[in-house]
Amino acid sequence: MNLYEHTIIARQDTSPTEIKQLTEKYSKIVEKNNGEIVKTENWGLINLSYLIKKNRKGSYIHFKIKGNGKMIDELEKNESLDKKLLRYLTIRVKEFDLKTDYFSKKDKDQNTEKRVEK
Repeated sequence: MNLYEHTIIARQDTSPTEIKQLTEKYSKIVEKNNGEIVKTENWGLINLSYLIKKNRKGSYIHFKIKGNGKMIDELEKNESLDKKLLRYLTIRVKEFDLKTDYFSKKDKDQNTEKRVEK
């Protein structure tokens, strides 16, 4: 099995309930195609570098997936038809970094505390 990191960006007006539905929808597609979701992270609403379909922000959802290439093809085929999504990206990796949470609020608070201590 191959390892993939897959990120989708939903429109800025997508509600938290719809974000959960999107996460479940794409998780089911992965599982139907003999893939395995190792970890799912909701990174929240983040500013985009440039306007995409008149959106300045997007809700990021990140998946760490074990599976084959056909599963990724099926996943991206469904995402390309979804009007709630702005972009998606899949990267094949050699191993997952499961320890680091890049977008958790605790890390930001800890970094701030470290700066104050110096």
